[in-house]
Amino acid sequence: MRILCLGAAGRISRESVKDLVGDSGFTQITIGDVNQAAAREVVQEIGDDRLDAIEFDITDSAAAVEVMKQYDLVMSGMPIKFDELLVKTVVEAGVNGLDINGMGDTLVFDAPARKAGIVYVPGVGMTPGTTNVLTRYAADQMERVDEICISHGAFRAISLSPGLTSTTFIEYDPNLQGRVVYDNGEYVNVPPFSLEKIIELPEPFGTLPQYVIPHPEAYTLPRYIQGVKRIEVRGTWPEKNMRLVRALYEYGFLRGDKVEVNGAEISTLDFLAAYLNQAPEGKEQDLWGYALHVEVTGLRDGKAVRHTLTTTHPSADVEGWEGPRAYTRSVGIPLSIGAQMIASGKVKEKGVVAPEGAFDPVEFIEELARRGIKVRERVDEDHTVA
Repeated sequence: MRILCLGAAGRISRESVKDLVGDSGFTQITIGDVNQAAAREVVQEIGDDRLDAIEFDITDSAAAVEVMKQYDLVMSGMPIKFDELLVKTVVEAGVNGLDINGMGDTLVFDAPARKAGIVYVPGVGMTPGTTNVLTRYAADQMERVDEICISHGAFRAISLSPGLTSTTFIEYDPNLQGRVVYDNGEYVNVPPFSLEKIIELPEPFGTLPQYVIPHPEAYTLPRYIQGVKRIEVRGTWPEKNMRLVRALYEYGFLRGDKVEVNGAEISTLDFLAAYLNQAPEGKEQDLWGYALHVEVTGLRDGKAVRHTLTTTHPSADVEGWEGPRAYTRSVGIPLSIGAQMIASGKVKEKGVVAPEGAFDPVEFIEELARRGIKVRERVDEDHTVA
């Protein structure tokens, strides 16, 4: 079984590759990246006979299709801007695939993927991805699901990588239409920093305000959890990062307007990205890691309940979880788990299938725990549910 790992010269999906090397039965693991030199460095860093590196450019569609045809599975950690092109290319190549973002309009490729006899799972990270699976796990234990509240804390430097810098701006783009709340079958668009809610994350992250973000769970979960009335998806970064992003939003920087500087025209977003990617402040962060908080309310055994699930990972004094790796491993490991479940034939459905429809929740949770990411759950009677 051969797997093509796109964008794995980056910080996050190289962790997916490390997990594949340590845990999977793939006979060939190829890192494909537009920067082949960086891909080769990752091969040398990991040091496994199954690894190799190739230059790969997703924008050269014809060549990309021919490369993909040589593999059984395509796993992508490329930036969000390539999401739709990636799915289109994988479908044309006729191979199974998955990615870490799930932010594009990938459902339009569902019918072509079914016709090609393949499965493509978008958004297999912590959120989206693990959040979808945890929601499905709780929902499967209920007769009726009323509300879903998904929250996360992503504790990383604001510009850990160029792709993550881009993600920062996309999530708080005031012109973005995908920042929604699902309300009784309707999608209600909301501006950045809407519907603040105080969320208690597991230690050491603490209790923080969170705001609605443009993640795809609100779009995909109603396909698999019938009758749900409301879905809210929130997130936060470290407090310092949130202060900066809010100030940039309030002063209009995140609109991406063009401004003239010494006779040259430049986008405010291009300037911000360049600055943060080069400035030491863009790479600084004291507390690293990732935590999820998922609440599902509804009826179980005829009683109104609130099922809360949270995640924890090893502390910074555990080997392999020091500093930035507490963040990058948290996000990269679910992608590897998803790839291995697809490769082993455990995903039966064809087409574009969201994580909550593709993966068995119990098995996925067990695989996370085997790697140190543990799910804690609590079920309480909820007297607010009618």
